[in-house]
Amino acid sequence: MDFLSSADFSGREIGEIFAIADHFKQGNYSFVDGGTVLALLFEKPSTRTRVSFEAAMIQLGGNTIYIDASTSQLSRGEMVRDTGRVLGSYVDMVAARMYRQTDLVELAKSSDAPVINALTEMEHPCQALSDLYTIREHLGKVDGARIAFVGDISDNVANSLMVSATRIGASISLVGPKGFKPNGTYVNLARENGKVEIFDDPKKGLNDADIVYTDTFVSMGQEKWAEMRRKLFKPYQVNSEMLGYAKRSAVVMHCLPAHRGEEITSDVLDGKRSIVWQQAKNKLLIEKAIILYLYKKRRKELDSVI
Repeated sequence: MDFLSSADFSGREIGEIFAIADHFKQGNYSFVDGGTVLALLFEKPSTRTRVSFEAAMIQLGGNTIYIDASTSQLSRGEMVRDTGRVLGSYVDMVAARMYRQTDLVELAKSSDAPVINALTEMEHPCQALSDLYTIREHLGKVDGARIAFVGDISDNVANSLMVSATRIGASISLVGPKGFKPNGTYVNLARENGKVEIFDDPKKGLNDADIVYTDTFVSMGQEKWAEMRRKLFKPYQVNSEMLGYAKRSAVVMHCLPAHRGEEITSDVLDGKRSIVWQQAKNKLLIEKAIILYLYKKRRKELDSVI
């Protein structure tokens, strides 16, 4: 079993992963077999995702190998499927951060080891589960929560968040510039399970929101359009005025890294209504839970074969 997309886990399976995370949060321990190896294959830079995955596997009793794609044979033209076939014969699991979702899928098809999406241009499913776990922690539940995602409503985090959120009972408002559309595939997928609305007016989009979520205006690979995007999204900066459109009890989330003064102001990011730092902390819990969940699924598959 792989975790390539938010669509891969049902609401029930998300609940099972959250239960494993609760197990760890309560100070309990679980381990993988000694010698279990997680390969981290990264084409893009990373701080939180890389470190949290490494720490997660080490705390579970396993080992990690970090592979910078720019210094691997991928940089010299080796096909993704060839890399996947070999890695899958060396390690027990692969977490891959890749430029293209299609390459991630190709990697997983050729790998005998489970593959986890550690971010592509289309999705960031581990981030979405960490976000929803944090919302559950803050509100006591996710079912019924109203999330407003503000700014670049077509980015990978928005795609994954809307799909996973609606599967466990939350609704989401996508709030961005007029004429700037979210990814229709993910909107339709999310709407199969819950409510997704699209707004260009922040006052309407944030009305009655429990969570105000934002992300960088310039994602990795979009640098050449940076100035255009900053101007386009400037009216959607999450600041104290923007927060005034949501519930008085609403809190702020950001997947980080934050560009202070662009998509969010420092007073909001560091303020009393921010749960951003707890959100970042929870990535470790959720990634431990995802690894253990997939590991146990894999062991059952192997046992059935044996």
